[in-house]
Amino acid sequence: MITPLLRPVTYARWLHLMIGLVFAGIVLLVYPGTEGVSTARAVVLSAAVDVPLLCAVALVPAVRRAEGMQARLLLAPAREESIGVAPSASWADRGRTAGWLVARVGSGAAVGGATVVAVELAARLPLLVPVVGFALLWLVVLAGRLQLALAISLLGPSKAERLAAAEARAERLLERNRLARELHDSIGHALTVTVLQAGAAREVPDPAFRERALEAIEVTGRRALDDLERMLVLLREAPEAAAAEQPGLDRVEELFASARAAGTPVVAELAVRTGGLPGVLSREAYRIVQEGVTNALRHAPGAPIRVEGAVVDGVLELSCRTARTGGGSSRSGGGKGLRGVRERAVLLGGECEAGPDGPDWLLRVRLPLRLDRWT
Repeated sequence: MITPLLRPVTYARWLHLMIGLVFAGIVLLVYPGTEGVSTARAVVLSAAVDVPLLCAVALVPAVRRAEGMQARLLLAPAREESIGVAPSASWADRGRTAGWLVARVGSGAAVGGATVVAVELAARLPLLVPVVGFALLWLVVLAGRLQLALAISLLGPSKAERLAAAEARAERLLERNRLARELHDSIGHALTVTVLQAGAAREVPDPAFRERALEAIEVTGRRALDDLERMLVLLREAPEAAAAEQPGLDRVEELFASARAAGTPVVAELAVRTGGLPGVLSREAYRIVQEGVTNALRHAPGAPIRVEGAVVDGVLELSCRTARTGGGSSRSGGGKGLRGVRERAVLLGGECEAGPDGPDWLLRVRLPLRLDRWT
């Protein structure tokens, strides 16, 4: 019973209510005045002026923003996100703003009138000060809670705005997942190639081979730094500038060259005209091939890799095959890389298969071209 009366927010809400009384009082002084008019008649006439005036004020888009900011500061310090601060964007917003203004002024006038009566009563009967004060403060607590509920309902985001916010959150989550896949594929491939090159250079005494390994490590590291910088640009919310730098299927030979430099034979048969592929499909296909090669290098180092690609009946078919040596058989559970490949395929309306195929490990992806959708 006492705790709500001691909270600072109770008195902040009281101030918010009294602002409504000030508006109603100013209108009352202008019309119908306070002399020669009964209290009941003054209230009725004042309301008849207040309501149309408040509805007219609510037509101004900035009023909704101002009311939302006041409500956030005085009514709900801990629930700011529940009350909007955007200007009115539709007639529905203006209507809700008008309802809020009328409710705010009406409740403020009622609480303000009760405050004046309580002060007068306490002045005439000092013994009743504790009882009157307690009752008045609880009236303020209840009125403040009611006004907060009205503010959330009338000034809060509409259903369309909440749906848009949910969609924006979903988009941000998808973008974060996409960036995670990009980093995994790019940096993971670079680190795999670097480790293999460094290990081979340590084992092979040939100076010329070591020179080639160090050169491959340098080139791979630079590409990884480029990809990392591109990811940072995306995180800085400049995706247009970075999107053009994403590697496509036309750069897949560089990927094979790095694998060959690590001592892994790569046989590639890509009967695909990369210039005829939609940009997004070319970029995602590159990442899929990259993940397949990286998995082969990681789980079966030195084993030959065979990559095939072709467009058949409007579908881009990609496959990456390697021998199941070493830890190759352990890949059936699928790690983050294969999960990322499946996600890419699904997002493009395709399908992905990964698993043992006789003595080999096979990754096969089918992606519909859908030029009308991806261009």
